[in-house]
Parts: sequence; structure tokens; C-alpha cells
Amino acid sequence: MSSETRRVKPGKEYAPFGKKTLEFQEGGSHYKDMPIQPIEYILANNIPFTEGNVIKYVSRWRKKNGVADLKKARHMLDVLIEHEEESQRAAG
Repeated sequence: MSSETRRVKPGKEYAPFGKKTLEFQEGGSHYKDMPIQPIEYILANNIPFTEGNVIKYVSRWRKKNGVADLKKARHMLDVLIEHEEESQRAAG
């Protein structure tokens, strides 16, 4: 570990000090290489968790987990649809 890298938990390195967090990616470059990272878009638009996960999985599927990420996105959409349908029924 370099003196510029901070450690919060034993054995776990985090982004170097003085570097924007989004310039450092844990475990690959599938987000960092994008002109606009999914998290930037999600935060800038105040997108809730479930919708944010759909964006994340659809954005990365070609560079990370392939069709498995598309299935995760579909699952998140199913979760969202079910939740919204239940909320609408409850609202009457």
C-alpha cells in the first residue's frame, strides 16, 4: 500500500487521497472507462435505488457479466413493477 492510499478496514484499500473517488474503481474499469459513469447520472438525477440498479446493470453488461447483468436488470424491473402495482392497489 502506498502512503497515498488510505485504509479504512484491514486489508481493504480505498481511493488515493486527493483523487476524485470516481477516478478510482475497485475491481475493473467497466465504469471508469465510460464518458458518464452510471453513478454520476443516478446521483445527478436523484434516481432511487431500484431504478439506479437497472441503469447500472444495463450500462455495464457488455464489459462485465454479459447476459447475467441483463437478467439482474430485468429482476430489478420486476421488483419495481411489483412494488408500484402493490402501491397503486393499496392507494385504491
